Amino acid sequence: MDEAWLEALRYNKWANLALLDVSGQLKPSQLQLSAPGTYGTIAATWLHLVGAERRYLWRLGGNIGRFSQHRKFPGIAALKKQAAQSGDALIDIAKRTRAGEAVEGKDHSGFRFKVDKAILLVQAIHHGNDHRTHICTVLGHHGIPYPDMDVWTYGEATGKFVELSPKA
Repeated sequence: MDEAWLEALRYNKWANLALLDVSGQLKPSQLQLSAPGTYGTIAATWLHLVGAERRYLWRLGGNIGRFSQHRKFPGIAALKKQAAQSGDALIDIAKRTRAGEAVEGKDHSGFRFKVDKAILLVQAIHHGNDHRTHICTVLGHHGIPYPDMDVWTYGEATGKFVELSPKA
């Protein structure tokens, strides 16, 4: 897979871990906060996001283990460990994925499908962005600060975006 796609997956992992760090500082009651227009509570959103990422990996042939988002909330530390593992596994699978490779599957209702592996990788990135935005919306709605997690900040954090002149 192209290096640019790998960088997008590295960003996805970085952003997950950065926001999980913030979430790890929250009180248990704050993890139960929600806001209109979001997936649900911070805890439920993290459980859904990390669980889905692990299911994408399972469909891609990764042997990382998956879990249901309907289980008991394991805590931010456990989810951060799982997000780091799944982030690394997505990058590893992407390195071995070739254009046109597809997998077949079925959903919980029995609906069968065939999907290009690249679509699953793009979905992992999109899904992460979508639900991290939900979590940031909840935090902002309740006046809880959170860091910039945009791609420019990622570029600065990794040394891949460097200012050459001071900002005006």
